[in-house]
Amino acid sequence: MKACAEMRMNVKNLEKWKQKSSEKLKKHYERHRRIHKLLREYGKDILDSENFRKTRAHIQHGNMTVNNHCVNVARYSLMLDKKLGLHCNKRDLIRGSLLHDYFLYDWHDKAYLANRQRLHGFHHPAIALENASKEYQLTDRQRDIIIKHMWPLSVVPPVCREAWVVTTADKYCSLMETIGVHRGHGKWNG
Repeated sequence: MKACAEMRMNVKNLEKWKQKSSEKLKKHYERHRRIHKLLREYGKDILDSENFRKTRAHIQHGNMTVNNHCVNVARYSLMLDKKLGLHCNKRDLIRGSLLHDYFLYDWHDKAYLANRQRLHGFHHPAIALENASKEYQLTDRQRDIIIKHMWPLSVVPPVCREAWVVTTADKYCSLMETIGVHRGHGKWNG
């Protein structure tokens, strides 16, 4: 009798666990869908551009491509904005985060960098801003995001909250990629 009661209790606990897991999975899926929709809505032209697709060929941190890194930063920026209730301008947040590392070269290539400044961390924001400005109509917020995302290396801190959010998301994603926690996570499939 006691064994049957324990079994019923275990079955009930299992059902509760299944329900909670199902709800968590549904919530995760809905968040992913909402973020994907926002990325498409505000960044489709960037995501589909030839130069942005070329960033799939360059490694950023660990084994993460520049392309995947930028998409990850956009996703985490959106999540951070929502979690903290900052009410950032979503368009500027997404476009700035997608273009923050738009330097369009392999910074690991020593031969290529021999003719350039070797301190990539200090110089790539200006190069990314120059490249992005050639192809896109940038707002002041987007410019602030791109040029100051490497703060404190950029010395002058970000001015707008969108730039602070992207700077924070970039640091987090860079750390996770460098230590190998994010491996190919964030791959953009359109």
